[in-house]
Amino acid sequence: MKKNWLLYKKLHRWPGLVISFFLLYFGITGIFLNHRETFSHIDIGRKHLPESYHYINWNNAALKEALNISGDSILIYGAVGIWMTDSTYTDYHCFNTGLPVGSDNRRIFDLHRAEDGHLYAATQFGLYAFDKNSKLWIRFNIDEDIKRFVGIENIGDTIYALSRSYLYKGKSEGINTNFEKIELKAPADFQQRVSLMKTIWQIHSGEIFGLPGQLFVDLLGLLTIFLSLTGIVWFFFPDWIKRRRKKDKPRQTIKKISTWSLRWHNKIGEWSFVFLTILYFSGIFLRPPLLIAIAYTDVPPIKHTYLDQPNPWYDKLRDLLYDEEKNMLLVSTLDGMFYMNTDDYTLNKFEIQPPISVMGITVFEPYQDGAYLIGSFSGLFLWHPSKTEIINYVTAEPYQDKTGGRPTGDYKVTGAINYGHNKRYMIDYDAGALPQGHHSAFPQMTNDIVDNSGLSLWNVALEIHTGRFFSVIFGDFYILIVPLAGLGATTVVISGYILYRRKYKRKKC
Repeated sequence: MKKNWLLYKKLHRWPGLVISFFLLYFGITGIFLNHRETFSHIDIGRKHLPESYHYINWNNAALKEALNISGDSILIYGAVGIWMTDSTYTDYHCFNTGLPVGSDNRRIFDLHRAEDGHLYAATQFGLYAFDKNSKLWIRFNIDEDIKRFVGIENIGDTIYALSRSYLYKGKSEGINTNFEKIELKAPADFQQRVSLMKTIWQIHSGEIFGLPGQLFVDLLGLLTIFLSLTGIVWFFFPDWIKRRRKKDKPRQTIKKISTWSLRWHNKIGEWSFVFLTILYFSGIFLRPPLLIAIAYTDVPPIKHTYLDQPNPWYDKLRDLLYDEEKNMLLVSTLDGMFYMNTDDYTLNKFEIQPPISVMGITVFEPYQDGAYLIGSFSGLFLWHPSKTEIINYVTAEPYQDKTGGRPTGDYKVTGAINYGHNKRYMIDYDAGALPQGHHSAFPQMTNDIVDNSGLSLWNVALEIHTGRFFSVIFGDFYILIVPLAGLGATTVVISGYILYRRKYKRKKC
């Protein structure tokens, strides 16, 4: 019995000291991550971050695509917002006026010019139209709990805008457009399932129970910070008190802090250890290498939770494309690629599916001969729905299915753009603009764009929370931070609870 008690003490004491410093930043950054829109106006200058976060050659998703709006006027857009340039891509003017400050608020997923000339923008936090009179972007007052819009198309004078959950339809009238909210229908053989990764993610964030769940996880974050600080106090203060006793120095205040810390460390740990165990253990599956084990697994939604939605496409829609030659709307979803019947808004799944990373589609455009250019963190591919062969656009070789491997390919594609005389460039997250089929370099980012494009506080918190921020120190081994810290924290919490209960029962006897 004594040996077991000493084992639990060793498992709690020294690992707890090390883990407490990790848990401090997990707790703080986790609270920021749970409230993205609240902190969306706060940016961190990229020059204050490690070099991997600096903009070089349009990397870090800076550029997604370009839209020619008239003559020599071109709008580029992506994580840097919207900028107007000319055909040389060297002179830029900010086109973000009207969009709220903060790079998160100016993250553009699609920019569209309707046949009547009106401009629409799909952003992280809403759908906008450009007011030609005031020269401002005006946001539509649309009631959506998930405000991200991902795609915009028009058929004649009808504008279609896709959010993560619904399709919106209206006659194109710029800022005066009235949108009808449409819930898309699923095919007859459809089965409602969600990814296991999303299920665990929502458990970890508390979102599985909506805002109350998120606030509860925020509380667990605060308790994590409290337990870490009081644990550090209890580790160091007893020896400090002994040293002061030997030197006959005052120690009453220190003793009170130490005693108070131990008492509340034990009480809070006893009350919350089940929830903290779930929180810490679930986090280890949200980053590689354990993420790979669940990345492609689907499960039924947990009943009576936020995942159990009557809308079959809730938080599953990712992009929209109108193929004028085929007079067909295509929709990219988390469940695959579909085409839409606009008579009853039913989605029908293509038999042949392109490879798309679990992180979502980033390039979706018509190519040639009925094919489409499909890009994601899996790479860039040519997909023809009627042909079984899918071509890797970069290597021109047939795609080999690697389901079950890592969730990213050789290139993490965030965009594609044509420049000059039909010169195509692929935008890679790490390397930026890469020429395809030629060797001409893409024009560099100007200082004006770089200086006005920070990284949102939410993204900085995400980089720290996932451990990527520390890759400058640990290299590729940073991926082990989350699983090792999660397993360590789980061990510390459980061993601490066992120690407390055994000591408490002994005192009761």
